[in-house]
Amino acid sequence: MYFTDRGIEELVERRGQESVSLEWVGEQLRTFVDMNPEFETAIERFATWLARDDEDDED
Repeated sequence: MYFTDRGIEELVERRGQESVSLEWVGEQLRTFVDMNPEFETAIERFATWLARDDEDDED
């Protein structure tokens, strides 16, 4: 198990029943980067990955 799995598991356990918009997720990511600028590159890569995740499904 990766260290990040614990955080993901906590997220699912605490908020797994909620529905959120991608706009809300985007705002949360911006706030996180504002508070933790050292993670800007990782968040940018994650957001880009999420935005393009379904591109492979079009083939």
